[in-house]
Amino acid sequence: MTTPDKPPILQWLFDTRPWFPSCTSPSHLPSDPVASRILALLPPSEAASALKYYHIRDAKMSLASSLLKHLAIAHLSSTTPWTSTAITRDSLTKPTWIDPATGHSPIAFNVTHQAGLVALIAIPSPSDTPPVQVGIDLVCTSERRSRDHQLITTDSWPRFVDMHADVFSPRETAYLKYQVLSRVPGLVPSGATAEQVMDSKLRAFYALWALREAYVKLTGEALLAEWLKELEFRDFRPVAPTSGFGVPAREEEGGGGDGGRYGAQVINGSEVWFQGKRVEDVNVSLRALGEDYMICTAVRTPGREEVGMRWKLRGYKALDLDEMLWFAEGRAAEGEGRWE
Repeated sequence: MTTPDKPPILQWLFDTRPWFPSCTSPSHLPSDPVASRILALLPPSEAASALKYYHIRDAKMSLASSLLKHLAIAHLSSTTPWTSTAITRDSLTKPTWIDPATGHSPIAFNVTHQAGLVALIAIPSPSDTPPVQVGIDLVCTSERRSRDHQLITTDSWPRFVDMHADVFSPRETAYLKYQVLSRVPGLVPSGATAEQVMDSKLRAFYALWALREAYVKLTGEALLAEWLKELEFRDFRPVAPTSGFGVPAREEEGGGGDGGRYGAQVINGSEVWFQGKRVEDVNVSLRALGEDYMICTAVRTPGREEVGMRWKLRGYKALDLDEMLWFAEGRAAEGEGRWE
């Protein structure tokens, strides 16, 4: 049964890497039979924005990001015409949707994309309660592996961490530099090579990046927020990879608790501190997606904190493009409206 305390939570994933193999430039998309269908479903401004990218991979992720948002609104607001799902931005420039019938934002959503993958979380946000807050971030440990290894080898691991110290807290920076390997037993495999040690450190680095980014996006602010150094994920650890991209992360009771050892593929309830106080009202879940990706989800329900903390943040559902186009085109055909 769906209630405000047990809402339908959409957690969707698109893999754009195999899309439109014949397209090598964004300029090819309008003539592709499938890409042109996506473009026709989007507001003209969003379609044009995707076509402005230089790289085809970025254009594809832009198309997927736009399509996912409109699909989520159409799924959770079944009476809203497709052409009334236009996205705007709130006072903090966070994407939002205002229901033209009520003037309210009835759905909280957030989108992330990295290395060909695009993910979305969307949750109904009742008008009689403070707005639900959601944040999501996706990282890929291998996308910049060669560059990262070169930087670390040329200089050092502490210097690499220092390059990003402006978006980490001092405690997190020190933890990454000097403690993470000893504080997370098993993170480095037995008999590891120098490269494997480097990869282990980078996995911890990108896990922290995902945790922080999801939290910051939940607040609606960006990584330039003045309070960034006052936010801390204490004694964090990365999730272990799954055996393949399509292999679901292993769910474990208690959020994958394993005594602080490396091995859990899902970690819920990371220890968050802000301005010296433990944060008790943000539901945070970090999970593995295959060998290289990690995704973090953060949810808060202001004024009824216990509600959001009870929600189970599960794995992300990989969507089929043909099915989604069928649904979206069906909704678009229901009315005769035009995009504003």
